[in-house]
Amino acid sequence: MDTRKERGVQLAQRGHITKQENGWKVLSQTGNGYYSVKLDKRPSCTCPDFELRQQPCKHIHAVECLLVWDTITDGGQTITTTKTQIVKVTYKQNWPVYNRAQTEEKARFIPLLEALCHLITQPLQSKGRPRLPLADMVFSCVYKVYEGFSSRRFMSDLREAEAQDHIAKAAHFNSVSRYLANPALTDLLSQLVTVSSLPLKGIENNFAVDSSGFSTCRFVRWFNKKYGREVDNREWVKAHLTCGVETKIVTAVDVSGWAAHDTTYFLPLIERTVQYHQVKEVSADKAYLSLKNLKAVARHNAVPYIPFKTNTAVPTTNNIWAEMYYHFMSNREDFLTHYHKRSNVETAFSMIKAKFGDAVRSKSDIGQLNEVLCKVLCHNICVIIQAIYELGIEPTFGAEARLALKSVGK
Repeated sequence: MDTRKERGVQLAQRGHITKQENGWKVLSQTGNGYYSVKLDKRPSCTCPDFELRQQPCKHIHAVECLLVWDTITDGGQTITTTKTQIVKVTYKQNWPVYNRAQTEEKARFIPLLEALCHLITQPLQSKGRPRLPLADMVFSCVYKVYEGFSSRRFMSDLREAEAQDHIAKAAHFNSVSRYLANPALTDLLSQLVTVSSLPLKGIENNFAVDSSGFSTCRFVRWFNKKYGREVDNREWVKAHLTCGVETKIVTAVDVSGWAAHDTTYFLPLIERTVQYHQVKEVSADKAYLSLKNLKAVARHNAVPYIPFKTNTAVPTTNNIWAEMYYHFMSNREDFLTHYHKRSNVETAFSMIKAKFGDAVRSKSDIGQLNEVLCKVLCHNICVIIQAIYELGIEPTFGAEARLALKSVGK
């Protein structure tokens, strides 16, 4: 059974398929909106996957799985009956290894975070009261996001980290919140995410780019001139990242406001990734389609798998745009096989939100950005821990990582 059929079975088991007059309404796998499916002589669906491939998608397979059509002819009258088809899908998992990694995650997480923070150089200070050690404060901020507690409730864990010599001294809970909202930490946390991916650089060759939002506690209000009424809309913090499709390790990340365009973040994410990783393929959705982005990937001897829009004109020049366009049009199945590796970046976002939450606690704009970066860094450390048990690696952050922390992002 291929991937689309498997996901179709999952959708059928979950339900949320409604019969309509001219077809079926199927809830999307993410739970955001519905798609219309028709099972005529040529099945069709309104989802982007069917639009690209013109072949049965997971929503069509879901309807076919749920309904088995039996047509009975009785004196010229056609009667259509349906019956539910129950299919159970199982996936292989090395449960002893997985269980061990999960049960020992926290014990492994703290030393790895400490090793990363030891790469941080304390800024010089000529006058004034001695500042708190920057490495200790980064450790405290990331550890707080990992635990998911409020600043006050987190203090017992911080004091325990002090007792075990992971930090020099447990800072006041207000100091942790103040440092989390410090603009100087934004670039540093982004660099630490890239550095934390280095232990898996020999494993990942194919990468995917995408963005996703983390909700905040605030609302933004504006007057909608089109409808002549006020509209409430929740404000979001958007994370843009590149991740490896094998382990879901994040190699580069940027965080912006909810209104930022995705395509402008593609180039800096790729540049930071190719600086330390051997890149063979990069997949992304249509939001990143541009000649500039395709050239950025091809310049590093990698292949960009970004699907073209239906209104894209036939190229008249011979360049990477034309090469990928004709590949997309003439060998679409092969193109989409590579393109759908992009689903792994959605899995990475799902892992981050499931474990560390899909919303931020901080009230300030900078605090929200830094909190999302801390979530991504926590995710990377957890991925490394899983790789320790599944792949048998022993991660170290030595001279190469220290040099990378100084040079990445420059």
